Amino acid sequence: MKDYCLRATAANGHIRAFAATTRHLVGEAAALHNTTPVASAALGRTLTATAIMGLMAGNETDLITINIKGDGPIGGVLATSDGLGRVKGYVHNPDGDIAARADGKLAVGAAIGAGQITVIKDLGLKEPYVGTLQLVSGEVAEDVAAYFAFSEQTPSIVSLGVLVDRDHSIKQAGGFLIQLMPGFSDVLIDALEAKMAGFPAITALLEEGKTPEDVLGMLLGDFGYEITQKSPMEFYCNCDRSRVTGALVTMGKEDLTQIIEEDGKAEINCHFCNKQYIFEKDELTEILDNSK
Repeated sequence: MKDYCLRATAANGHIRAFAATTRHLVGEAAALHNTTPVASAALGRTLTATAIMGLMAGNETDLITINIKGDGPIGGVLATSDGLGRVKGYVHNPDGDIAARADGKLAVGAAIGAGQITVIKDLGLKEPYVGTLQLVSGEVAEDVAAYFAFSEQTPSIVSLGVLVDRDHSIKQAGGFLIQLMPGFSDVLIDALEAKMAGFPAITALLEEGKTPEDVLGMLLGDFGYEITQKSPMEFYCNCDRSRVTGALVTMGKEDLTQIIEEDGKAEINCHFCNKQYIFEKDELTEILDNSK
């Protein structure tokens, strides 16, 4: 299992936690979109958070989407995951770049800029749940934690990280999420805050060879924790030619006719995986005829 996420409970059910390593899926996404290092970091953090939240949802068919829109050089990030930890996503401007922070770390917050984070939960109900709030920092982890606090009233600790190598490949990526469940005490909050004070970055731990199991042990070892689930995670795009054909049909007869007459073919790229679909004139004509 290359990338995976652990689910755990602790403190007699008053804590639930998730810890994941996502280097392979983030590396695949960064390579597909040819992102700059800071765009890779923003995309990787968002993919990791979205995949964890997908696994949190509980059902395989549930869909979780995080849409971050900012006014910085990379513009924003969108990622979506199902309940199996299969995630896909893209950066609005993969070529966007910005100078590193004074401490040498990638300036993800400045690259995203000021804006909003929207979380969409499609849980198979009549209408999806949509929560939107202003970005706290653009660093993604703080913004996801703010979403949980304000939109779901669930105190949460979120840590996300991506370590980019000199050749722009992904050296490490992962994250963890700790949430307090109803009935928690102030003593538990104080203990968690003390635990998090000076806690290493998730990528530093992964680079040392620590596993998600190790990370959970470091975080929850004092709280009587139990790992309850281990789930694979992967970059997965479900686009195919039939889906793209359906999208062409929804364009309408007038637009399809215009493409046939002016361009003679259609070239469509999937935003999520960059796969290109080419429809020649005869195929477009057949689609047009069948849509009548």
